[in-house]
Amino acid sequence: MPVMPPLPVSAASVFGPALATAEAFADVLATRGVEQGLIGPREVPRLWDRHLLNCAVVAELIDGQCRTLVDIGSGAGLPGLVLAMLRPEVAITLLEPMERRCRFLAECVTELGLANASVLRGRMEDVARAGLLRADVATARAVAPLPRLAEPAAGLVRPGGMVLAIKGITAREELENAGSVLRRIGARSAEVVRAGQGKVVPATTVVRFFAQ
Repeated sequence: MPVMPPLPVSAASVFGPALATAEAFADVLATRGVEQGLIGPREVPRLWDRHLLNCAVVAELIDGQCRTLVDIGSGAGLPGLVLAMLRPEVAITLLEPMERRCRFLAECVTELGLANASVLRGRMEDVARAGLLRADVATARAVAPLPRLAEPAAGLVRPGGMVLAIKGITAREELENAGSVLRRIGARSAEVVRAGQGKVVPATTVVRFFAQ
C-alpha cells in the first residue's frame, strides 16, 4: 500500500476546524479509495497537494449567499465532500452516475458525519434535462472537457447560478473551445480564475461562468 504523505503545513490554515475530518477522508481515499479504483495508487503520495488542498481552496470562490451546491460527477468526492466539510451551511448534492461510486460516497457521508451532503445517482445530462436540480452553484472536476460540460452544468443551476469547473493547464484552451457553446446558452462572465493563491502551490485553476 502506498505511503501517505506527511500533513502539509498549509493544511491547518486551509481546512481550519475541518482538518480532522479532512484527515479521516484522506485515510479513506488512501485505503478503500485505492482498493475500489476511485483513485490510483500513484496518487496517494500527493493526496494532500494535488487533491484535497486543490479542492479545498475552491471554497473561497463560493460566496456566503450560496445555500445549495451540486458536485457533478462526484466520483471520489473531490471536490464535493471536501466542500461539504468546509461549508456546513450549504446543502451539497453529490451527483454521480456509477452505482459503486455512489455507495462509496454514501459511506463517506455517513462516516465523516457530513449531514449537509447527499448522494444522487444520475447522469448530468439526464438530471439537467429533467429539471431535478437547480442549485446556486455547480462544481466539476475531471468530468468532461468544457465544451461538453458547459450546457448540462448550466442546466443544473438556477438562473444566474455559478458554475466552477476545476481545470489544469488546459483551462484557457478549453474556455476558447467552448466559446460557441457558452454564447449559445447565454453564459455570462466566463473566465479563468485561480483559487488559493498564497495558500497552495500551485493555485487551483478554475473556469467560472454564470448561467443565463
